[in-house]
Amino acid sequence: MRPFPFTAVVGMADLRLALVLSAVSPAVGGVLVRGEKGTAKSTMVRALAGLLPGVDAVDACRFSCDPAAPDPACPDGPHPAGAASHHRPARLVELPVGAAEDRVVGSLNLERALGEGVTDYQPGLLASAHRGLLYVDEVNLLHDHLVDVLLDAAAMGRATVEREGVSISHAARFVLIGTMNPEEGELRPQLLDRFGLTVEVASSRDAAERVEVVKRRMAYESDPDGFAAHYADDEAALADRIAEAKRLLPEVVLSDDALLQIAEVCATFEVDGMRADIVTARTAVAHAAWAGRTDVTTEDVRVAARLALPHRRRRNPFDAPGIEEDQLDQALSTHDNHADGPEDDGPDGPDADGPEDDGPDGPDDDGPGSGSAPPDEQPSPNGDASGNGQSSSPQSGTNDDSDDSEGQRERTVGAGSPYRARLLSISGNGAGELGKRSRAITESGRTIGALPSGVRSGSAHLVATLHAAAPHQAARGGIGGRPRIEARDLRYALREGREGNLVLFCVDASGSMGARERMREVKSAVLSLLLDAYQRRDKVGMVSFRRGEADLVLPPTTSVEAAAKRLEELPTGGRTPLAEGLLKAGDALRVEALRDPKRRPLLVVVTDGRATHGPDPVARSHAAAGLLANNGIASVVMDCETGRMRLGLAGELAQRLGGEHVPLGEVAADTLAGEVRVRTMGRAA
Repeated sequence: MRPFPFTAVVGMADLRLALVLSAVSPAVGGVLVRGEKGTAKSTMVRALAGLLPGVDAVDACRFSCDPAAPDPACPDGPHPAGAASHHRPARLVELPVGAAEDRVVGSLNLERALGEGVTDYQPGLLASAHRGLLYVDEVNLLHDHLVDVLLDAAAMGRATVEREGVSISHAARFVLIGTMNPEEGELRPQLLDRFGLTVEVASSRDAAERVEVVKRRMAYESDPDGFAAHYADDEAALADRIAEAKRLLPEVVLSDDALLQIAEVCATFEVDGMRADIVTARTAVAHAAWAGRTDVTTEDVRVAARLALPHRRRRNPFDAPGIEEDQLDQALSTHDNHADGPEDDGPDGPDADGPEDDGPDGPDDDGPGSGSAPPDEQPSPNGDASGNGQSSSPQSGTNDDSDDSEGQRERTVGAGSPYRARLLSISGNGAGELGKRSRAITESGRTIGALPSGVRSGSAHLVATLHAAAPHQAARGGIGGRPRIEARDLRYALREGREGNLVLFCVDASGSMGARERMREVKSAVLSLLLDAYQRRDKVGMVSFRRGEADLVLPPTTSVEAAAKRLEELPTGGRTPLAEGLLKAGDALRVEALRDPKRRPLLVVVTDGRATHGPDPVARSHAAAGLLANNGIASVVMDCETGRMRLGLAGELAQRLGGEHVPLGEVAADTLAGEVRVRTMGRAA
């Protein structure tokens, strides 16, 4: 079935332009498309391949070498001058989320390399994508090390595979396009920065436009060929314009003034590093060629900045990507004023910096470590920033009657700034996804043993392979002292590294937690643990219990940004249904174990240990805790009890769960390190 025509997609102007500019200039670095499901992300990417000019490739070359300039290091080469060639369409290669590294970069036949001294290389997807498009759907779900490989190849234009001292390299120039749904998790900032452009897409809220989308989709599904033929002229015209822009691209002049304008814009938005400047410059040049011009104008810089800078402004996973249009206009107009004014106006810092400083302060103050909203700007429930009404119940943490009063005065308190949290991990060795939390048998890490040939796991273990083959050399008649290796001799490395876990927060949001400063401190601790979970490649989920019931407010996800938002909006009030919270957490873990059985869970219960809802609440909560312990759920109880008179209920709950007891004040890593130093000095004395 023919793909949906690129020109038939309704709307999506920014995405359309970003894809076209990447096609005009692959040096831009590809496109990351972020957006909700069902917004035609994949449809547009697949349609783009049909607009790219075809390529001439050397016959029988698995790496699609250009006959006019073949790769001198091509594994299938060297190719003689005037080698026979053929013309073929540009390829669109799709990389599955579950692909192994060998499938991506290619693989070496270790048996032949060791036994015959022959480099038998089987190319991977990067070789297939050379001089075409490489598309990764749900790129945020791809293993980080594979994303690193893709981005390195896209930046360097070459792919390299190294196995046991044998190295192969080949050309791999392609347009990298990734799509992702932010609700399913974010890419690390370092990986985000490696994508040249990014576009946020969302479904239209205009009824007429939505109707047109449905009409075109139904027409396409009823007659794909006829529908494509209807847009054939538009597709041909767009393909010709892309080809003309590619031809014009080397003639575009990027003046020093345009470069200074780009540098000032990037400095205004305080992006890290110099990649933003380089990508913005390349994009501006591509846009000028697309517009049919040979000089870069302010409008080219404006368009380039809108596409190249939004994802580079994120300081942490809780910051929303994007740039302010007014701030961009101000930066561009400031440069124009400098260019038009007296020469001595340019260096004057105060005149230039005053307006620009006012712009970035707002977004930057919102971003660093405050979740989805600035904590200090969260209004009190009564509209009083002083917190009146919350201090009227100073014993809310120790008086059962406070639950009822808190229930009548439901409130939402924001979190404070996060800090570096202590490491919470699961004992034993797991076998989950690569991460940085608990010990596990993984594809990378230190080698702790060898696996037989029938159990392949990661790279080969050279020494163990030779040891396995050594007893058979006399019978096999090795030639010239070279060992003869058979498939049954191969051994693979058993490696121990770190895995990512499922961290499920079970948060007490009852009235006893409602004192303003107490809940702010609790949310800050949970936010800090969420940031730690993001850095360690964990999944996160959240259960809250209050007012006699428990809710799964966030099903397990890799999006800590979503978790931080739910935490920020979490209200407090009512009695404490601790048993219901533990049982709801157990249900969530049981369901997730069916979906992701290899990922080990860590339950973090955030409570003061009190149970005040229902008949015999203490006994029921102990029974629920015992059930989780019997199921082998690793747990941590974050003790939120404060004040001089403490009941120690959270510590007792931790014993029932068979988990670790961590007072709220010891969640911070610096606090824990200080306590260890004090105890060590005490023993030494």
